[in-house]
Amino acid sequence: MGVISIRFNNDEEKILKKLSDYFHEDKSALIKKSLVDLYENVLDLNTITRYEEREKKKKKVYFTTAEDILKN
Repeated sequence: MGVISIRFNNDEEKILKKLSDYFHEDKSALIKKSLVDLYENVLDLNTITRYEEREKKKKKVYFTTAEDILKN
């Protein structure tokens, strides 16, 4: 297992401590969980992008951006 050294500024260290206290997790576990969550987000976004591309080719579906919804 590899070991990585991470430098935090004061604000980042305070955030990590608050999260550690709140979730009753050690700092290392929180960082690992954050990495997994970010990776899952990337996979989800890729899946959504592929779905939207397939549906656009069918020309039966209309997609609206969040910006367009907020304009209306």
